[in-house]
Amino acid sequence: MKLDGKRVAVLIEDDYQELEGWYPQLRLVEEGATVVVVGSGTKDSYVSKLGYPMDADKAAADVSADDFDAVVIPGGFAPDHMRLHEEMVGLVREAHDKGKLVAAICHAGWMLASAGIVDGRRITGYAPIRDDVSNAGAVWVDEEVVEDGNIITSRTPPDLPAFARAIVNYLAKA
Repeated sequence: MKLDGKRVAVLIEDDYQELEGWYPQLRLVEEGATVVVVGSGTKDSYVSKLGYPMDADKAAADVSADDFDAVVIPGGFAPDHMRLHEEMVGLVREAHDKGKLVAAICHAGWMLASAGIVDGRRITGYAPIRDDVSNAGAVWVDEEVVEDGNIITSRTPPDLPAFARAIVNYLAKA
């Protein structure tokens, strides 16, 4: 499998968008990656916008970027909750600064902005966060998937196939 030996953190918090949490996780497992669901540490299981639970394997305070090859951040309103936890924001910042892949979809651009890693970078996401990431210094583009160095971003659930494909291809080359 393409991603044997790769370790990926999927961040989770309440109000995540179901497809954006599960699709990348399952796609990465399908390619042989070890996926660790990392929550804020406030509970063991987080509920999606529609009430679907996702159990956390670890709390953000108990991991570091050195444990992973990539960090994937789903959207929904979860990123707004995530950025209230410095351990989660710090994990994203540390992964980026160590040259590891950081992938964000939909509202997850909020986490990239909070981590301070978008300045001068081409970024996409759910249209309503455009002002937030632009004000953080990003160059906003409206494309299904945008790759800029070690950051991959996508807009919404219909873009998930391209988003997951870009993540898999990036990690297969790393």
